[in-house]
Amino acid sequence: MNFLRRNILINSLTAAGLLALAENGFAQDRPTSLSRPMRLISIGGALTEIIYLLNASKELVGVDTTSIYPAAAIQLPNVGYARSLSSEGILALRPTQVITTQDAGPPAVLRQISNAGIPLAVLPSNYQFQGVIDRVNQIGDLIYQPRRAQDLAYQLNLEWKKTQQLVANSKTKNISVLFILSQNPSQLMVAGQKTSADAVITYAGAKNAISGFSGYKPLTPEAVITANPDVILMTAQGIKAVGGIAGVVSLPGLDKTIAGRQKRIVSLETMYMLGFGPRMPLAIAELNTLLQQTMA
Repeated sequence: MNFLRRNILINSLTAAGLLALAENGFAQDRPTSLSRPMRLISIGGALTEIIYLLNASKELVGVDTTSIYPAAAIQLPNVGYARSLSSEGILALRPTQVITTQDAGPPAVLRQISNAGIPLAVLPSNYQFQGVIDRVNQIGDLIYQPRRAQDLAYQLNLEWKKTQQLVANSKTKNISVLFILSQNPSQLMVAGQKTSADAVITYAGAKNAISGFSGYKPLTPEAVITANPDVILMTAQGIKAVGGIAGVVSLPGLDKTIAGRQKRIVSLETMYMLGFGPRMPLAIAELNTLLQQTMA
């Protein structure tokens, strides 16, 4: 067990109230002295997906608004948006373990949860495939399912190798892609380096049309025209927020780009594309295919 995983597990075990589930084969990897069910809260759609794939969904008592896959997760009590949490809603569910990533906040709420004696595991976001594998193993440790986590990690590595081969044999190397983040028409941002969008564009074999800065910056006509992307990439929810394809091509400066004039617009569901969860190999493969089809 590496240093990071060991410390996450130790922090969880030394906090009060960590319990276990002794049914459906879960007891095989857990301390036999623990018999009561664990009460998990997962804050982050990718983490929730991992928990379901590890067959630990019965232990979930709450999730955040990004936990929309699988569909069953939507039926669980919701603790709000990951970046604007409230401690009251979380504590009311009496969790014995809260799992989240560095994207969650605000920090004061996370401190309140920890100060209340609730084991809190904050996993690195890490927008790389290895980050997905690390989170699978870390969650496996936290819920006493290391062997199942190892099996899942093995399967994901096989899928990732297939995706890498697909990308290597594709013709996306010179495709310039501009990612536009749109929660509503008045909040349009473009993705620079060190973002999940930049990572998926690169993994799909294309290149980010925006360079020179990290993170997200407001969309400006000048920046869009200068970038002159071959393809516009957005989330499915983002396209809906701006009024569909017609709304996208009418965004400032888009009509003066190759992508805008030819309506080369590609989209995928937000968490599927940017969540860096266990569906990541499939999402990258699909994005690669869409980019090729758009340019054909």
